[in-house]
Amino acid sequence: MEFHHVSVLLKESVSALVTNPEGIYVDCTLGGSGHAEHVVKQLGASGRFIGIDQDPAAIQTGKVKLSSAKCKVDIVQNNFQNIGLVLDELKVNKVDGVLFDLGVSSHQLDIAERGFSYMQDAPLDMRMNPNSDFSAYDVVNKYSESQLADMIITYGEERWAKRIAKFIVEFRSGKAIETTGELVDIIKRAIPSAARREGPHPAKRTFQAIRIEVNNELGILKDAFTTSIERLNLGGRLCIITFHSLEDRIAKQTLQLLAKGCICPKALPICMCNNKPQIKIIGKPIAPSVNELEENPRARSAKLRIAEKINL
Repeated sequence: MEFHHVSVLLKESVSALVTNPEGIYVDCTLGGSGHAEHVVKQLGASGRFIGIDQDPAAIQTGKVKLSSAKCKVDIVQNNFQNIGLVLDELKVNKVDGVLFDLGVSSHQLDIAERGFSYMQDAPLDMRMNPNSDFSAYDVVNKYSESQLADMIITYGEERWAKRIAKFIVEFRSGKAIETTGELVDIIKRAIPSAARREGPHPAKRTFQAIRIEVNNELGILKDAFTTSIERLNLGGRLCIITFHSLEDRIAKQTLQLLAKGCICPKALPICMCNNKPQIKIIGKPIAPSVNELEENPRARSAKLRIAEKINL
């Protein structure tokens, strides 16, 4: 099945990213190639596009959708935490732009058997890389009650995390939890009915937490952003689209640190670290327009952050 995904903040991100039509650009989250298709249209024959994704469905879709691009195209199945290795293997030292479109894609949510959605019953999976041997089934059935509670609090910011963990452990003492439908029912029983009537779907935060855990989504971000900055040419751009506060906080803090000069303790009278800013942050985070939100409600929490490599 074709990898379909509605790209968020498409025009804003591509116009910020591509500053040199003959440059080299990396899309670290190729997905449905929505951003990629627009990036390659901006590039001339001597430009180059590199698309990275760990999902084989995204790789196949990218090969089809980008087959007519006039620039050179490389599509690589890998995790974006390995962007440095990917560039080394392609014998690319520096690039002119790197794009991250984080979070789960519409395609992964909509394909029931991938097990990402709390709206469709399917085997517990949630692997962005289907070849991984660690899935949501392992998290839900093998983590201790305290591990589950900590994970749901940390990654889901769920106030009922301890009750949900307790109910999960109680249920699985009788049988393994095998489907998303079973897990949704457990979560609904764990959250008091008055709380269920408010806010988003009661399973949303727990499913987010499990998905982040399965794919180590937050653990790889800081290093991936930092490596991307290191591999940018002067004037090159890093564009990061985030969808929830946890990943956005990491993006914000990493960019602020890389944009900072001296990191010495304030008590020191003179700078001893000789740390120099590597980037400048371009403007404030960009949110989707009213028109985009009407067409794609899934974009409502998205933010685009832009940074530019500067002379050390």
